Amino acid sequence: MLQTKNSQEIKLNWYETVYLIKSDLNEDRTLCIINEYKSMLTNGGAKNIILQHRGRRHLSYSIKDYRDGIYVQVNYEGNGKLVQSFEKSLRFDENIIRYLTNKQNKDNKIEG
Repeated sequence: MLQTKNSQEIKLNWYETVYLIKSDLNEDRTLCIINEYKSMLTNGGAKNIILQHRGRRHLSYSIKDYRDGIYVQVNYEGNGKLVQSFEKSLRFDENIIRYLTNKQNKDNKIEG
């Protein structure tokens, strides 16, 4: 839990976000995007960030005319406002073709 200026506690929940990056980007650009979003979470107050670069995978169906995508999974502890701003950034990024965020139970969190 985080302390605010008024000594109120902000409850942090565990979240898992999986996002797909366009497969036609070079590796340097892909790593730049991944690091950009990781620093966004860190600057937003996320704790215990676990990032897993899952690599290029073939999609079951095409998404925005892409048959392959680069999967990135991020597990972190944060609040709802952080998740909202993170998803907004993913939504408007032209290099992200799909994303999904799930709230995790304490028992489902991944130990790093």
